[in-house]
Amino acid sequence: MTRQAENNRVDKTLRKLSLDKETPKGVFILLLLLFFFSVFLTTKISTSGDTTVLFGIPFETKSFTGIASMLGNICLICLAMLFRKTGYFTALILLVLQFPLMYVNIIIRKNYGNLPGLFNNLLIILAITFIYFGNKKILAYQNHIREQAVTDKLTGLPNRFACSELMQDLLKRMERFAIVSVDINDFKSINDTMGHDTGDLVLKAVAVRWKALANSLNTGTVDFVARSTGDEFLLIISGYNTLEDIEHTIACYRSELEKKFTIDDCDYYLSACFGYAVYPEDSDVIDNLFTFSDAVLHETKKKGSGSRVMRFTPEVFSTEVFLEIERKIRSALNEDKIFCHLQPQYDMDHRLRGFEALARMKDDNGKYISPADFIPVAEKTGLVDRIDMRVFEMAVQFIGDVINETGADITMSVNVSVRHLMKNNFIDDIRRILRKNNVSPSIIEIEITESIMIDSAEKALQRIDELKQLGLKVAIDDFGTGYSSLSYLNSFPTDMLKIDKSFIDNMSLNESSKQYVAMIISIGHTLDLKVISEGVESDDQVKILKSIGCDYIQGYVWGKPMPPEDASKLVVSRE
Repeated sequence: MTRQAENNRVDKTLRKLSLDKETPKGVFILLLLLFFFSVFLTTKISTSGDTTVLFGIPFETKSFTGIASMLGNICLICLAMLFRKTGYFTALILLVLQFPLMYVNIIIRKNYGNLPGLFNNLLIILAITFIYFGNKKILAYQNHIREQAVTDKLTGLPNRFACSELMQDLLKRMERFAIVSVDINDFKSINDTMGHDTGDLVLKAVAVRWKALANSLNTGTVDFVARSTGDEFLLIISGYNTLEDIEHTIACYRSELEKKFTIDDCDYYLSACFGYAVYPEDSDVIDNLFTFSDAVLHETKKKGSGSRVMRFTPEVFSTEVFLEIERKIRSALNEDKIFCHLQPQYDMDHRLRGFEALARMKDDNGKYISPADFIPVAEKTGLVDRIDMRVFEMAVQFIGDVINETGADITMSVNVSVRHLMKNNFIDDIRRILRKNNVSPSIIEIEITESIMIDSAEKALQRIDELKQLGLKVAIDDFGTGYSSLSYLNSFPTDMLKIDKSFIDNMSLNESSKQYVAMIISIGHTLDLKVISEGVESDDQVKILKSIGCDYIQGYVWGKPMPPEDASKLVVSRE
């Protein structure tokens, strides 16, 4: 796709904002077929000399002519209502084409029985004309509302809502893009010394210059310029190959901004700070991308005046982003917006072993927040304990209900954080939830990360012993990503090793990764442990894992994380 074609697609996406979805073309064809059928039926009935008995009463068949004709009229009215200009002129042509035949029948053949049909057609033409022009007014009003919804009144640029809609479209197409937050330096001084009217003129001039640059396609990328609030702007950059292309595009906008502005015979020299985040590398959630780009922008402002460009990094969590996500976690915990999805686990013959419960969260607006974003914050703030127990209780309740209903022999795996595992009340919490839901500990598997064997080996061993005494299974999660933990493995009374997804991803690409996975499986079996591989996404990976003796797999190839109700249906279908 050329740069111009991509740019046209962006414009088309924005034009569709706030407009009703087009009626499917299949409906247009169906209405035409129904119309022609009604014409055929009307002709057939009107010339029939037969009698039809209805409810024991005889009727002349031709007396039903009006009903068949009305069906055709309804089809024409629907065409005009649903398909605007195309539907109106199609219906108009179909009606006008009937007038020559009516002229012959009425004027030449003196068949005055067609007079009602003539007036009927005239009235339908009048009706669809009213509908057509009424639709035009409604469409004009919709366009006006759309412009207000997606356009910044001062500059004429799209606004933040338009950015969100465009980003949503790019996400659906799985296209890479960067969201750039821009803040003009020391703009307040212009408003204070020259007045807000002059400040507005400066913002308009910036908008004109940047819009012209975006339309020129001279940056080598497809750019979308918007105004956020005050002296803050937004850029969405797509159609790039490398991160250097993003930096180059930002440099182009910075260069345009730093050229002299002359307004009312006064020269102005502007600079700005730029902060950006990239999809999908930094996040795959629109709200997070906005938050990240804003947060890194504020970091650049803190570093002093002048034009600066920074990309989002996890360290920015220490400021605005961290606090915002912490607020969302607390809100979600208080409003029961922490829940779990369940990902199925299978043996190598595709028999269901059970599920892993995965924490999920929604914000105040009902939008998903990625676990990669909220779990690190939860761990740092100590909120991960509450999340763990919320997910554990839902998982235990689910597995208890399913087993009572189906009698299935399945296992539920639940992650717990190291921080929570080490707490004195951890075992008591586990025991309480199992008793509350009347669930046997033997069907619950606790997953702990490999790092615990190095960081807190002695206390971890004590805690794992307590879990085993309680009757639960224990799995070592993300095995292979730590340092040298094999010396500890033999002393830990675990049941399962879980191979990290990163090794599975590389397994089909090179022989060394495959041999590494085979070694982990061999070690596990030597220690009388079962081995499960997570993140399995292709049939080729399944074949390799089967050939090297893996016991279980978990991944998109056989099952994505799903809501509990879908997981319940899966269990029932497997029994």
